[in-house]
Amino acid sequence: MTRQTFKKTLSANDTGESGGHQAGILVPKGDADFLSFLPELGNAEKNPRAWIECKDPDGRTWDFCFIYYNNKHHDPGGTRDEYRITHMTKFLKSFGATKRDEFVITGEPGSSSYLIAVEKSPVTENKVARIVLKGWRRVH
Repeated sequence: MTRQTFKKTLSANDTGESGGHQAGILVPKGDADFLSFLPELGNAEKNPRAWIECKDPDGRTWDFCFIYYNNKHHDPGGTRDEYRITHMTKFLKSFGATKRDEFVITGEPGSSSYLIAVEKSPVTENKVARIVLKGWRRVH
């Protein structure tokens, strides 16, 4: 297998700066490349999940939960049909992550063990650089 790296520019919702109570970082259903990088979650059971072990640059291990909220397919009136990575709040806070910083995850496709980091947003004269890429993107 080949190691891959993905990055996501963090939003205020991702870091908790908006004051909302979002359940983790969204993984778009249409992003087949990134979904195949994470453990496979089927639709046969309600809200399947996989725990993924992540190591930060300091060598600390963090357990994140990759979950498919799919009650739309299981409950009458259900509305959720989305993938998320949850249990990240303490990690993001420990690295002082703020909106426009980047979350980086590296590993082998389908693994349950990854390397993670937060890359701080470039700052010039107390202003954040204007180029902001959104969503997950593979780094080549």
